[in-house]
Amino acid sequence: MEDLSSRCIKVDAESAPSVSYLSMIERGKRIPSEDVLEVIANVFQKEMDWFLDDIPEEDAITPSKGSGGGISGMALEPNFLFSKDILQIAIPEMLSQTGTSGRQFAHLLIRAHQEHNQNHFPDLERAAEDVGHKRLPLSLDDIVAITKQMGLQIKWFRKTPLSVLESMGIDESHVVTSFFDPPSTIYINQIMKTQPQRLKYNLAVHIGHAVLHDKDGMKNVLVTGRNEISPLQARNSKMQSSGMDAQDILYAWRDFECSFFAGALLCPKVPFRQMLDRNGYEINTAKLAGVSESVAMRRMTAASPYPHWHYFDAYAPGKLKAVYRGNGIPLPWGNMNLVEDPCQHWAVFRMISEPTTGTSAQISILNVADEPRIYACESIKVQDLAGNSHVLCSGIDLNPAIDAQGKDAISIANDLKQACVSHNGSSRIPKSIQKDLMSVAKILNINWVERGIENDARLICSRGAVCPRTPSCYKQCEGS
Repeated sequence: MEDLSSRCIKVDAESAPSVSYLSMIERGKRIPSEDVLEVIANVFQKEMDWFLDDIPEEDAITPSKGSGGGISGMALEPNFLFSKDILQIAIPEMLSQTGTSGRQFAHLLIRAHQEHNQNHFPDLERAAEDVGHKRLPLSLDDIVAITKQMGLQIKWFRKTPLSVLESMGIDESHVVTSFFDPPSTIYINQIMKTQPQRLKYNLAVHIGHAVLHDKDGMKNVLVTGRNEISPLQARNSKMQSSGMDAQDILYAWRDFECSFFAGALLCPKVPFRQMLDRNGYEINTAKLAGVSESVAMRRMTAASPYPHWHYFDAYAPGKLKAVYRGNGIPLPWGNMNLVEDPCQHWAVFRMISEPTTGTSAQISILNVADEPRIYACESIKVQDLAGNSHVLCSGIDLNPAIDAQGKDAISIANDLKQACVSHNGSSRIPKSIQKDLMSVAKILNINWVERGIENDARLICSRGAVCPRTPSCYKQCEGS
């Protein structure tokens, strides 16, 4: 109701209903006036008559979290083979035989847990809100004050201590930005003085470690670079080898908890959602929130009432550093190994290889389980502190939103796919489909979906799948 009231104010502040008035309408204690109903109808892209007749209610614009999204599962049968005792023996052996490190396996488990819960972790949100009191934005002085309240002191360094470098097993492509030295000292790299947004995030992660893990003696190290090493997993170079140390998953989970806490502290859910709503989910909302684009785009997936989001952080030529797929979009390449030939029609990969500045909105059609789905995304190229360029991409699955409006999403996706096929893989979106997509874009209130509709739609594929283009991109490459 808070979201709806906020959206109504954007349409017509004078006639917009308050949260309490919406609550009374919902409970049947008030009948909305024609002006109020017109504003509400505008938000939901419906005619006023739609609210007054006897048509059964369509599915909500936010489908239940159980419907779609995340990694597809499998039946664990026969059940006795998946008992705790058997898995404790089998998993380390499997990792050793496949050359998968414990850190990689831990990340896979955590990502699956994230996607299964569609990035909703209320306990971590509450812990961050108790510390930050839902303030947005938080200034650097605010974060420093919270750090001191936690009993932590800040010291600066110019050169990373050799003991830290050796424990990390890192090279010159990485920069140690900060580390926590028990029992209560945070050491910050001097270079961070010119990076207030990144400095706030570093401090927020260490605050998370203090709040969630009671400063339990772990030397928490934060590193930036092309193959970024996770903070709480940085124990020694052994972490890169195959097999699994008993504490790998524990450290990886703590890493995730602190990172999520930091995002929730800097961008508390309700105020940040309202800020996103006021600004149409533009990536530059990050500046208003006083955070980096990476933090803002990752928080979109947790703050938005629409659950079907994905997020990629990609380095050239073929490395995904971060992945979230609450909408179940297939991975374009694995994030454990480097690959050289991903589908170059994904917006995130085009921006890696092209000298593009600013952001890039794109509508894409991708086959998932033999059915076409329509995705919209926005990408931006940024640099890390080590000087490496990488591309951040936030996107949504439009099919559930189309279905929620009483339209046939698969049929519309098929029509758009055929239009692209007949134009060598990309096409202007037909007017009739533009209208359907624009209606959904206005309901979701995401500006870059509207911008994507104005551009050509593109056929994309997951690496190794059958290329939908004629002739196939891969056959063209083989021919050359």
